[in-house]
Amino acid sequence: MKRTLLFLAVCSLPLSATTQTFADFLDYFSGISNPVVQQQKVDSLMAEIAAFPLIEGDTTAIFLYQDDQAASVGVAGDFNGWDPGNGPLTQAGSTDLFYRSYIFEPNARLDYKFVVGSNWILDPLNPNTVLGGFGPNSELAMPDYVQPWEIVYDPDIPHGQVETFQFTSQILGQSHQVQVYLPPSYQSATNRSYPSAYFQDGQEYLSLADADHTLDNLIANGDISELIGVFVRPNDRNSEYAGAERVQYRQFFVEELVPYIDANYRTVDDPARRAVLGASFGGNISALISFNHPDLFGLCGLHSGAFWPNSYETNGVVLDGPAKEIRVASVWGSYEGSLSGNMTMVGDELLLQGYDLYSNEYPEGHSWGLWRATLDELLIFFFPPGLTPAPEIVPTASSLVLFPNPARERVTLDRTSFQGEVVLLNAFGQEVLRTELQGPELELPPRLAPGLYWLLIAEEGRQRAVGRLAIE
Repeated sequence: MKRTLLFLAVCSLPLSATTQTFADFLDYFSGISNPVVQQQKVDSLMAEIAAFPLIEGDTTAIFLYQDDQAASVGVAGDFNGWDPGNGPLTQAGSTDLFYRSYIFEPNARLDYKFVVGSNWILDPLNPNTVLGGFGPNSELAMPDYVQPWEIVYDPDIPHGQVETFQFTSQILGQSHQVQVYLPPSYQSATNRSYPSAYFQDGQEYLSLADADHTLDNLIANGDISELIGVFVRPNDRNSEYAGAERVQYRQFFVEELVPYIDANYRTVDDPARRAVLGASFGGNISALISFNHPDLFGLCGLHSGAFWPNSYETNGVVLDGPAKEIRVASVWGSYEGSLSGNMTMVGDELLLQGYDLYSNEYPEGHSWGLWRATLDELLIFFFPPGLTPAPEIVPTASSLVLFPNPARERVTLDRTSFQGEVVLLNAFGQEVLRTELQGPELELPPRLAPGLYWLLIAEEGRQRAVGRLAIE
């Protein structure tokens, strides 16, 4: 709740609870000629504002910066092409306050920085930031914007594992860092194969977009099937994704990387279950890979696909010729200049050609803030629940008797002679618990959904005993 703001010496009026606005304050302020009184009123105003930037109603955002050493202040962000010349702040009288108002959509989310002289700085009064490839930016979120829950780490759900290695390409003559996300059931469901998703700018999808948290949360929530994520870090992203090495990079992907992943991990060898996706230039190379090789990648994900390099070469690759067996998911921001118009045009043409297309435009800019919050939309479209059936339980001579059954908080096993791990799988084969066998009593995870589960005792990767458990 915002506190009250003193506009007049004899009247205290709450800024958020009356018709008083920042414009009203400026009207009142314009009648004050004494510099000392001007500064007092500005200080009172700033002390009473609860959050910055100041948001009035659903659409007005007021950027406020206070600095008694500043000669000029601008704001640069997604909304003005990151050009501080397009966003100069006005000084309030002879005070240390600078301000500028904008009108945005009620659900807009935008990155920005203040430019003080020649220095680009975060908004010192706004603690909300978004990481990007060039460091953090301050974040403006309008009242109807919903922060993404799925990017937040949840300690109470099963988690996948991420393996990291260097992969040497003979085609490119260099090594790339590759990180592979293995879903929660991967280690226990050894007779099961999984869809796969290949991410350009892999390290940034993990570090800036929290893709591993998104995968964990969507899997645990039953929003997507379990899948294997392959996160590839570029060495020279401009050259590999859009420049002189783009053809060799595409060949590296389809001739070397995919065969290696399929040979070393339990992937489903089906283009309809294999996605390639990326942001900006990463979307450009993802489209070039998929539309040149639909026999390998039948799913193409575009986060603000930047198709403009090489005279819009990718537009032609995607739109010319007969339609291909590719499903496309595309998300972009309306504050991305010509990119927004091109993504709209490409989407419209794909629909006319009969493609299965998911697309969304949001009032945002070219930012990891947009891409991290919409990765779930691409994954849900590509990998709905049920693509990976429950694993076949390996026949075993030993069966577990569990009691009580149904259970709620804990269960007792009738045998403890085995050494190894206890693994609990839900009806979809998703791992919900893995722990060392410590005795006959097993404490169950909190918030388990009611239903039937498999409880396995695994020793050296082999199932030694199996029991069916009902959770009430």
